[in-house]
Amino acid sequence: MLGSRSVLVSFQALLPFSILHYNPLVSPVCPLPRSIFALGMFILATSFVTPQEAPPASGARILLMPRKLITGERATLAVLDVNGRLTPGVEVKFSDGEKVTTDPTGRALFVAPLNPGTISAGITGRSGHVTSTILSSAGLSASQEVITGAPLIASIADRFELAGEGFCGDADANRVTVGGLPGLVLASSPASLAVLPPAELELGPAEVNVTCGQKAAPTFIIVFLSLELESKNGSLTPGEHRELVVRVRGTTTRVTLEAHNLSADVADLRGGSVVREASSGGTDNTAKFELVGKKHGNFTISIRLLSPLSPPRS
Repeated sequence: MLGSRSVLVSFQALLPFSILHYNPLVSPVCPLPRSIFALGMFILATSFVTPQEAPPASGARILLMPRKLITGERATLAVLDVNGRLTPGVEVKFSDGEKVTTDPTGRALFVAPLNPGTISAGITGRSGHVTSTILSSAGLSASQEVITGAPLIASIADRFELAGEGFCGDADANRVTVGGLPGLVLASSPASLAVLPPAELELGPAEVNVTCGQKAAPTFIIVFLSLELESKNGSLTPGEHRELVVRVRGTTTRVTLEAHNLSADVADLRGGSVVREASSGGTDNTAKFELVGKKHGNFTISIRLLSPLSPPRS
């Protein structure tokens, strides 16, 4: 079973926490974690599904779409459950009325509309949609692969995005290696990729290579870091203020983190439902978020690294 990994922090009352690894283009339905395979999240949970068990379609929460599509060209989307596992058998409906169902890998191929514009998609039966931009194929080269945008920094436990042209719309036809190790392409189009770094990747700069068939883009560098959650364990009580500390390892540079409150009925995130904080930088590189309890119960906070795309660095 394939899977994906933002930092999902799910607290269960009175339980010690475990750090798993999971992060998309994130649907408002729910930003991400990593369990067996994942995006970059921390999760506190009461139970886990074994690697052999495919997650049920009813648990689908996260839709990953390529940020950009090309008119009339194939593309791949992915659907994950709240624990970051790619989820088969999930129906996804597009705003133009088309529908696809994820295959046993938790992904699905589709063809972009013939006219430029935008298209949105959502998991059937769930609120929230992801929107992609549809670009004309005019002027795009079919014979070469070019990367125009890549993050300078990324989480080792979270997907990173690439922008450019000449990628394969079929996710598995792309080959992406990070530090010489194979990454997992979660979503793809000729203009956009979402890639999960290899689980064995170490902190620091790593060479990234991207190919589609015989086409290969020049190698570039991304600095990979980790996010580690530190927080008091135990039940959150009504009115209690609790600090969440995210420790950034792998860089002394200040980075920006974004927290989403996914359990607004249980706790308030100080500053709003979505809060951005810059880390302190330096050797003790941390960012802090505060929760205020509203009632007893489990709560989930998603925290992920924000890193805008820029011309790749060789």
